[in-house]
Amino acid sequence: MASKPERRFELREIIYDMKRWSLLKSFRQKAMRIMEALEAFHLESVVHGSVARGDVNKKSDIDVFIPAQPSSFLVETALERFRIPANRRLVVQATPAYAMKAYIEIDENTSVSFPLMKMRRVEREFYRFGGEATLEDLRNNRRVCGVDKRLMLIEPTEKGHRESTIVGREEEVAKLLGISTETVLDRVHALLRRDKIGRTGVFIERELSDSETFEMVLKNLADQNPAVRRRLTSLS
Repeated sequence: MASKPERRFELREIIYDMKRWSLLKSFRQKAMRIMEALEAFHLESVVHGSVARGDVNKKSDIDVFIPAQPSSFLVETALERFRIPANRRLVVQATPAYAMKAYIEIDENTSVSFPLMKMRRVEREFYRFGGEATLEDLRNNRRVCGVDKRLMLIEPTEKGHRESTIVGREEEVAKLLGISTETVLDRVHALLRRDKIGRTGVFIERELSDSETFEMVLKNLADQNPAVRRRLTSLS
């Protein structure tokens, strides 16, 4: 069952057992292998979500994100050179207003993604909202603050984490995370709406064939779809 947003204020201390610490370590080691492959090709990346915050479970995803707009050839070459195989490659655009992104699915729970067009500030800050950790953070065993899908602020502690509801505290949380209040309000609105009406489909999701590149598919989609073309040029 999907996690439901918390609307009433809650404050809880969560203590991790050895299984959870071990699980976090294994997830972070897997993320580090991918991020080190990218670093070898001068590609800076972050891991975001529960792996960055620390509040992992068995179903947690390992989401590695490259904030810049790199050459897809460089990204794929880095992964191939380190023997990290790609299971699927997709282009995804959540809505016409959002940047299209490339997704390289390593396995069911692991992916590398990067934008194929310039992102708006709110889009970039989405990753900081959920918590993002750099390769240096992982190497130094640092965890970061971020908000989960229940709209609970996760603050790492020595023994686990502290979690508290963010609804009604958007400005305070924005300052803590170093992002705009607009971004926090945007995410709160999106997650509360999803809880009310259910998850809606994405604007574009297209799997690539072996012979296609991300840039080739982006060009074809922009040629065919005026909304994609407008978004591609809107921040140029």
